[in-house]
Amino acid sequence: MTVSGAARGMLRTEVDRSLKTFLDHQRAVAGGPDVAPLFDAAEDFLAGGKRLRPAFCYWGWKAAGGDDRPAVLTAAASLELLQASALVHDDLMDNSDLRRGMPAAHRRFQTLHEKEGWNGSAEQFGAGAAVLLGNLLLLWSSEMWRTCGLPPEALAAAQPAHDHMRTELMCGQYLDLLEQAHGENTFESALRVALYKSGRYSVERPLRLGLTLAASGAPPWTDALCSDYGTGVGIAFQLRDDVLGVFGDPSQTGKPAGDDLREGKRTMLIARTLAAATPEAAAVVRRLLGDPALGAEGVATLRTIIQESGALAACEEMIKRYLHDALDALERAPITAEARTALADLAVAATTRDT
Repeated sequence: MTVSGAARGMLRTEVDRSLKTFLDHQRAVAGGPDVAPLFDAAEDFLAGGKRLRPAFCYWGWKAAGGDDRPAVLTAAASLELLQASALVHDDLMDNSDLRRGMPAAHRRFQTLHEKEGWNGSAEQFGAGAAVLLGNLLLLWSSEMWRTCGLPPEALAAAQPAHDHMRTELMCGQYLDLLEQAHGENTFESALRVALYKSGRYSVERPLRLGLTLAASGAPPWTDALCSDYGTGVGIAFQLRDDVLGVFGDPSQTGKPAGDDLREGKRTMLIARTLAAATPEAAAVVRRLLGDPALGAEGVATLRTIIQESGALAACEEMIKRYLHDALDALERAPITAEARTALADLAVAATTRDT
């Protein structure tokens, strides 16, 4: 039994509608011809995405017995603004060219500068504008959350979890940078980054927000569900993302093939490769990993080493194990049957994305 495609489509449609209404209001209040490119970039960026975080929030709400009021969809949609903020900054830090098949925000603004023939460095302008766009999206996410229309007592009960989620996201981004700078890639450090950068923020925290909003405080079984199901799915989600960063189809991922290899991402996939590869193969990985000029041949070489070392198979097995344990935990949770089915479907969707 699965949640119908119509239900999934409804949720996405309502999230999209909430985002459009909010952005239209912001443009009317603060927009103008000079800042129009900033608003245009925000709208284009928010047009993509799988809306997983709003979905986990919404079904957390339903799991605790929440009704179908529109305000919860607005609260859930605010998480897309937070995600967009993180991605804009992430692309800048990683010097990525593409996101969701479009130019990354800093490249978009760099191109605008070049096209208009403005003074100064186009690259510096693009970077500065991307920082501001990311900050603006972060501010908007808080405003949309705060003004969603849910009762003040529900928002107050969920606010500590909301604050912690944002802090944890930023710390996770820093840990990712730190891991690349250190160059020390252990299983433990890779798992820590997976957990803090995306694992909790993508699944556990949105789920916790929905549960807490519905009950105006966390039900007694919240910690167990969020820890056993939410963290498990979150880690599997990030491990899948790591696999896609190396082996993903650009038409599906919206980013160039092997981008994580050029950026030198110290993921579990790389940690397992370095631990299991021959000394000669490991030396090749260390030499090529993080080379921004890495071409198709270098990407193919690294892919071959990763596969032959058994690292890819090991990561796939980790994903299966985390997913299996998470679904087991979901079966034990005292939640509505509809939410149990939806959360099971979401777990599978988040961890078995096409490559």
